[in-house]
Amino acid sequence: MARIYYNESLLINIIKRMRKMRNIKLVIEYDGKDFNGWQKQPTKLNIQGEIEKAIERITGEQLDLMASGRTDAGVHAFGQVANFKTNSNIPIEKFAIALNSNLKKSIRIKSAEEIDERFHSRLNCKRKTYRYVIDNSKYGSAIYRNLETHIPTKLNVEKMKEAVKYFEGEHDFKAFKASGTSSKSSVRTIFKAEVFQKPDERIWIELTGNGFLYNMVRIIAGTLVEVGFGNIEPEKIKDIIDSKKRENAGKTLPPQGLYLVKVEYD
Repeated sequence: MARIYYNESLLINIIKRMRKMRNIKLVIEYDGKDFNGWQKQPTKLNIQGEIEKAIERITGEQLDLMASGRTDAGVHAFGQVANFKTNSNIPIEKFAIALNSNLKKSIRIKSAEEIDERFHSRLNCKRKTYRYVIDNSKYGSAIYRNLETHIPTKLNVEKMKEAVKYFEGEHDFKAFKASGTSSKSSVRTIFKAEVFQKPDERIWIELTGNGFLYNMVRIIAGTLVEVGFGNIEPEKIKDIIDSKKRENAGKTLPPQGLYLVKVEYD
């Protein structure tokens, strides 16, 4: 009888591939101060790479973590969503605990769930909400300086509230995108746009839309600050949108005031 030879590691890998892979959805919170953004880069500290290394430590697998979208250097998140496929049999209720024990304290996995194999965190995303935080106090904060943008000049919040409503609806936001944007179309829909005056002299600008261009939220926030200064009248926002010219909009505000609040799926 002929002997049958086999490679044990090859056989194990074949068995793993035959087994149905699990699709794991993560909700992630992070302080972006020390990171060069979400996207994996070989020589710079990034959030995607840190989480992928943590996943490899607990599962033994090298994989690609897919996010709802990239955030830039210095930008924070309360509710970034990402997913990955794995052969690991770690119980789902243990995933967040295991990952957090292998991550920096500035990244926290808020939840992990096993989801339909067809789910894709970016392609299935329907709505995102971003918040821009401005400290409008006279002297600013030592503690929160990396978590907000300090503007000591008093802003007219009522005018900002009036102006922000012009961003709602479907528009070509070409005037509010930074150079280097790879998107072919600059048409986006903003479902809700609001400005809040908080009791502690902070101002929140919140935008919920079906997608955002590179630096779009920070440019909109910068334009609303110009409204707050009295340099742009609220009704002129429509003209700026219609012009499609970047030079007509305000400055791009710094990244540390920006938060990805939540990502929604139908």
